[in-house]
Amino acid sequence: MTPQDLVLTPRGVRFQNTYFPCSIGKGGLTSTKREGDGATPRGIHRIVATLYRPDRLLAPNPWAVPINPGDLWSDDSLQPDYNSLVRNPYAASHEQLRRADPLYDIVLITDWNWPDATPYAGSAIFLHQWRRAGYGTEGCVAFRRDHLRWITSQITPETRLIVP
Repeated sequence: MTPQDLVLTPRGVRFQNTYFPCSIGKGGLTSTKREGDGATPRGIHRIVATLYRPDRLLAPNPWAVPINPGDLWSDDSLQPDYNSLVRNPYAASHEQLRRADPLYDIVLITDWNWPDATPYAGSAIFLHQWRRAGYGTEGCVAFRRDHLRWITSQITPETRLIVP
């Protein structure tokens, strides 16, 4: 572990020797992640991309990619593009990336079950904005908006999310 790693602890996520309160999956932590279980998977997860809403904020880091109208994330285990970015129209099960609420204004994508997804092993472990403190996610790790913006501005391509 390095100070550039995001490490989940009982106090929150430790990053650059600072603790940030966070929310995790409403199903707690798991070593056997399954699609729809609401749990955050244990392990070492690389941050592979940053997405952001260009109509709401400036790029939060140099490699951030805009979320465009029609951007979706496939969560249908039976599809060949399971656990990847897809575009509307898309008939299979998916999640909207361009949301009316601010939860996905910044999205850090982890390499959980990516790029070669195993069906039913869980999709879309993101770092994103929380609804409120203590409100469980579907398996993602969520932060207060200002904390997420600061973390996103400080991460590097070597930053990892470590969930012990």
